[in-house]
Amino acid sequence: MKIGELGDRCGVSTKTIRYYESIGLLDEPDRTASGYRTYAGDAVERLQFIRDAQATGLTLAEISSVLELKSVGERSCAHTTALIEAHVDAIDAQIAQLRSARKELAALLRRAQGLDPASCTDPNRCQVIGQTRD
Repeated sequence: MKIGELGDRCGVSTKTIRYYESIGLLDEPDRTASGYRTYAGDAVERLQFIRDAQATGLTLAEISSVLELKSVGERSCAHTTALIEAHVDAIDAQIAQLRSARKELAALLRRAQGLDPASCTDPNRCQVIGQTRD
């Protein structure tokens, strides 16, 4: 199949396919005598894997590392599990940071709701985000 058909089947642009080839995620395809790329059916499976892996949050570099293991006949499950675990840990850290930020913003909101706008006289700062330190 030609590059456009591959892209249509997998829901990606031809530019994306060319980029994946340039960074080694997809093998260079065979070419017709006139220079058109021609792809075998396994290109669909590989491209769908790349898209599925991206949907989990894996980076292209991480996907490449999984595919490299597969290309030399290694099992990649433990490696992939470690990558996913690292992403889960990063998300958990982000959630903790967001909870902390939300707590601080909620405190500022409660403070703002109790302030009198008429008493805001400092030309260099808003009393809602005023100094809370003693």
